[in-house]
Amino acid sequence: MWFHGHDVSKEARFAEIENSVVLTRGSWATVREIECWDWSISYGGLKTLNPKAEVARAQAALAVNISAARGLQDVLRTNLGPKGTMKMLVSGAGDIKLTKDGNVLLHEMQIQHPTASLIAKVATAQDDITGDGTTSNVLIIGELLKQADLYISEGLHPRIITEGFEAAKGKALQFLEQVKVSKEMDRETLIDVARTSLCTKVHAELADVLTEAVVDSILAIKKQDEPIDLFMVEIMEMKHKSETDTSLIRGLVLDHGARHPDMKKRVEDAYILTCNVSLEYEKTEVVMGVAGAARSLDLSVEEGGITEVIEMKNF
Repeated sequence: MWFHGHDVSKEARFAEIENSVVLTRGSWATVREIECWDWSISYGGLKTLNPKAEVARAQAALAVNISAARGLQDVLRTNLGPKGTMKMLVSGAGDIKLTKDGNVLLHEMQIQHPTASLIAKVATAQDDITGDGTTSNVLIIGELLKQADLYISEGLHPRIITEGFEAAKGKALQFLEQVKVSKEMDRETLIDVARTSLCTKVHAELADVLTEAVVDSILAIKKQDEPIDLFMVEIMEMKHKSETDTSLIRGLVLDHGARHPDMKKRVEDAYILTCNVSLEYEKTEVVMGVAGAARSLDLSVEEGGITEVIEMKNF
């Protein structure tokens, strides 16, 4: 169907083709019905994405997001500080884990709300970079949203509150630059920092045991003007020991024992072979026949010489 010219109004077009029919999606329909289909298709696509999805708009969406953030805050609130309480985590397999580390809790918890999940990812990202501050980060976010809710209830637009947060962040960074104090990172300072961080994750007695071991291990592998390679530190679990028996070994620990009961337990100034293959001892089957007493005597002499060389190497 064609229209001659470009000055035909929309009403004229509908009047001319109102009773005509076109074939669309295998069915016959008028143009007015097709126009209605355009709206129904776009709206129906939204509905069929997830029939079980819950849709919240405007104030309801804001209230749900703030409620999710404060719910996550309430879970981690009692973990903060050296006197924070421990949480028991039970997995689907029945494994039990006791911890008050915010990073561990956020990784183990199954968070379904998108806003709470976003806050958890932000907090765990800070822990991956700095090693601490997960719980504090969640608590600060929850408290900021709590205060923002008070202003929003008075009619203040959320955009203005967001701009206020940005301005406050700039002021806070400026203040930190003014009050910061440079301090040499000696062993005593590192011990104080490590103890402060460990006391927020384990009980005080264990923190005192681990503090010096952690600091000394880092100082042992630290190189000037190079990032610390944590793969140079191996953490081994000894099942016959308790957590308070943790100690630092400046060297290699071989927990598989000796290969032979007659092997020496301690060797000083030893030659060490490092290789990237496994050394397995296999008993070979040798069938030897000696013809004559003279040949047997020669073999005994050679064996004695080899034994003397081995004994000399052991001294």
